[in-house]
Amino acid sequence: MSHRARPRTCRTVAAAAALTAAVALVVGAHPAPAEAAGADPARTQRVEYFPGPGAEPREVTVPADTPARTARRTPAPVDAAATVRALQRTGPVAGRLDLVVMGDGYTADEQGEFATDAEEKLDEIFDIEPYRSYRGLFNIWLVGAVSHDSGVSGDPTADVAKDTALGAHFFCDDLERLLCVDTDKVADHAALAPDADIVFVIANSAKYGGAGYSAVDLPAGSPFHGVATMSSDNDRSYLIGAHELGHSIGHLADEYQYAGYGPYPYPDEPAEANLTLSRDPGGSKWYRWLGADDPTGSVVGTYEGGGYYETGIYRPTETSLMRSLASTEFNVVGREAMIAGFYADADALTSSVPTSRPVGKGRRITVRLAPLTGLADLELTWSVDGRQVPWATGDLSVTPHKLGVHGRGHEITATVTDRTTAVRDPAVRAQTSDSLTWTVR
Repeated sequence: MSHRARPRTCRTVAAAAALTAAVALVVGAHPAPAEAAGADPARTQRVEYFPGPGAEPREVTVPADTPARTARRTPAPVDAAATVRALQRTGPVAGRLDLVVMGDGYTADEQGEFATDAEEKLDEIFDIEPYRSYRGLFNIWLVGAVSHDSGVSGDPTADVAKDTALGAHFFCDDLERLLCVDTDKVADHAALAPDADIVFVIANSAKYGGAGYSAVDLPAGSPFHGVATMSSDNDRSYLIGAHELGHSIGHLADEYQYAGYGPYPYPDEPAEANLTLSRDPGGSKWYRWLGADDPTGSVVGTYEGGGYYETGIYRPTETSLMRSLASTEFNVVGREAMIAGFYADADALTSSVPTSRPVGKGRRITVRLAPLTGLADLELTWSVDGRQVPWATGDLSVTPHKLGVHGRGHEITATVTDRTTAVRDPAVRAQTSDSLTWTVR
C-alpha cells in the first residue's frame, strides 16, 4: 500500500462553530432509540453518559441550548493564559493520532496539578489493550486552560456554580453524572495544539461523571473525531475515556441494550465490527475468533442484545468495555477493530527523507518505526522495482547502491506490516501495512 498522506484540517472559526454543534455518539447509520422515538435533532443533542461506576452507559437526548450552570465572570481570550506542551511526541502530526488533553476548573496556581492529573488518567487508559501496545502511534498534547475558580459547577450539588475556562458542569440537563462542557471553548483551546484528532477534557473534581461527544454527526470539516469528558480524581472515570476512544477510533458500537426496546428494527447488517444480525456464530463477522478465550473472561460466540436493542442483534462476548464500565477490557473483536482504527489515522513507518524528490544512488535512506510494544509485531522489508531484497529485512538505513541499484529510474520501497496475532481478518492486516517509495535519479 502506498504511503498515506492524511489531510490536516485548519483550525478556523467555522471549525470551532462546527464543534459547538456536537451531538453525541451514533451507532453506525442507525439512530439511538431516543431519536427513533421522535426527538427533533435540530433542537437537541445526544450525549452518551455514565450513571455510575460499573453501570451500563446511556444515550440521552438533551436540549441543544442547555444552559451551563456556571458563574463566568472573566471571558478572557483563550491565548491570554492557556499554554500547550507535548507530553508525548512519537512522530510527525501527519503520521500520528494526535490526542489533546485539557483541564477545566484548574486555576493558574493549579496547572501543575492538572498536568499530574492528566498524566495519571492517560497512564490508566493506556494500560488497557490495545492502547498499551499502540501508544507509540499517538502524540499527546497538554493544553493548560486557566480557570478563575477551582473545581467545576455541580460539584457536589446542583446549586454550586463555578467560573471555569471550559464551562464544565455536572447535572447537565438535570442528570447528575452527565458532565457537559462548552464545546465552543473546547474547540478554541484545542486549536492551540499542533493538531487534534481526539480531545479529552479532565474536570477538577472527585465526583464520578463524564460524557462522550462524537464527530459522527458533526458537519463536514470539523477537526475532531470525538470529545470525552471525565473527572480527575475518581478512580473509575478513566474508563469513560477508554470507552469513548472505542467509538471514535475503532468505530465500535455500544454493546448494551435498553430494557423494553425489544427487537432490532433495521434490516441491514450493522457497519460496526462488533454487532451482527447473524444468529449463527459461523456466519458472524468474527467467525475467525469463534471459541477463543477472550480477555473479558468470556468465550467468543454470538450473544443476543446490543446496539441498544434486546433481541435480533448479537455481540461477540458476554461483556466488554463497550457494554459496561464494569469491564476493563475490550473483547478480541474490539481489539482488532481498534488496531484497524489506529492504522487508519496513523503510520508506523515514517522518514525524514522526502519521497517527492529523486534520490542519488549513494544517498542514505533512513526510516523510523513507531515505538510499538506488546501485541504489535512490526516487520520492515525493502524492495527494488517491486522485488524484495531479503537480506535488507529489518534494516532501518540503506542506500540504493547497497541494494544493488546502479542506474537511474529505479524505485526503492520500504514496507512495514504489523504481524500482530491480535489481527485475524486479512482486510485488517492489509490496513496495518504501509510503504514509502523513492525514485533513484
